[in-house]
Amino acid sequence: MSDIISPTGGGTASPSGGKALTGQAGADAAPATRGRTTIADGVVEKIAGMAAREVAGIHSLGSGMSRTLGAVTDKVPGGRPSVSRGVKVEVGERQAAVDLDVVVEYGVPIVDLAAEVRTSVITAVERMTGLEVVEVNVAVDDVHLPDEEDDEDGSRVQ
Repeated sequence: MSDIISPTGGGTASPSGGKALTGQAGADAAPATRGRTTIADGVVEKIAGMAAREVAGIHSLGSGMSRTLGAVTDKVPGGRPSVSRGVKVEVGERQAAVDLDVVVEYGVPIVDLAAEVRTSVITAVERMTGLEVVEVNVAVDDVHLPDEEDDEDGSRVQ
């Protein structure tokens, strides 16, 4: 009838390390419910990270240390920016919780921005995965000032 989401991450993890949507079996079952769909935790992190970055007023995601380490990793040949930097998720059988570390632009009302981020993340994750998002916690780690240059590589001299 409908998909059942069973945990495969954490404690009793499957090799894929994600969440599985399990359908009905047999000739009477609809084709859409025959088989299993697995959604890895990292997929939910990427979706949430992209949705949060799309909100105007978000300068970047990640705490100071993760941004610094990420900037170094991004400069390594073949390295790519991590979309899930600053994003942590907990995915259960049918629900997900998201924690975000963000840096906001100066002058943006933080309470309003956090509400927009929550709406964007919840909409994207629920639409793309079918999981119910029970909470989106937003931790504002810094404010980016207009006259500050992005010093992501940690060096003071260019």
